[in-house]
Amino acid sequence: MSLNELESKSIYVIRDAYNKFGRYMALLWSTGKDSTTLIHLFKKAFFGKVPFPVIYIDTSFKFKEMYEFRDRYVKEWNLNLVIARNEEAIKKGINYNDYDIATCCHELKTKALQKAVDRYRLKALMVGIRRDEHGVRNKERYFSHRDKEFRWDYLNQPAEVWDLFITEDKESGHFRVHPLLHWTELDVWGYIKKEGIPVNPLYFANNGKRYRSLGCEPITKAIDSNASNVNEIIGELSNTKTEERAGRDVDKEENMQKLRALGYM
Repeated sequence: MSLNELESKSIYVIRDAYNKFGRYMALLWSTGKDSTTLIHLFKKAFFGKVPFPVIYIDTSFKFKEMYEFRDRYVKEWNLNLVIARNEEAIKKGINYNDYDIATCCHELKTKALQKAVDRYRLKALMVGIRRDEHGVRNKERYFSHRDKEFRWDYLNQPAEVWDLFITEDKESGHFRVHPLLHWTELDVWGYIKKEGIPVNPLYFANNGKRYRSLGCEPITKAIDSNASNVNEIIGELSNTKTEERAGRDVDKEENMQKLRALGYM
């Protein structure tokens, strides 16, 4: 697909979700390239505004550049920011040194999000994931249901043909909506270039290192790179065979399958 076609399909998914769920939806924003691109698409879909809350999951272990980027663009884009934290887990001292990765991610991310969903009675979460990111995410649908315990039945996914999305009411739970599911990493960077979308400076090389994917600082590793601008990143990605999230320890197959089944993003 061309970038215009990708954009058009994503905006169709976004508007369809808003038509179905209205004010009972929110957008997840990590300050990474994908969810920031998603914000840009929402602004296009709704004439410069994001008409519902934007949720930032704060584990307390994010890079300082991620917090700085968040605070700058919340103001610039006039976003209704909701900061989701699992205060009980943070007070308990759950951290990446003393606990395994799966426990940390479930307690600090998934449970924090679950509290926000319950508090705001959300029926849909807009999430900037793509099929090409990870084998487990390739099992997703554009509209993917989670039950009231946040569990995902990845073995029982409905077919989505001719852009007909299954969104019939469930007894409980919520839907994850994925407007970028059909995009690739290169598509996102090409769109960022075309639209002039700001991105976190962590993506650009500093002393021969940069981050290709952003997460919690203790479990996110930089890659060797001299790409210091968007054009250089696109050129680098066009010639690499390394997986996008190879620097994310949480993305080991056994971790991701278990976490996503329990409600991880």
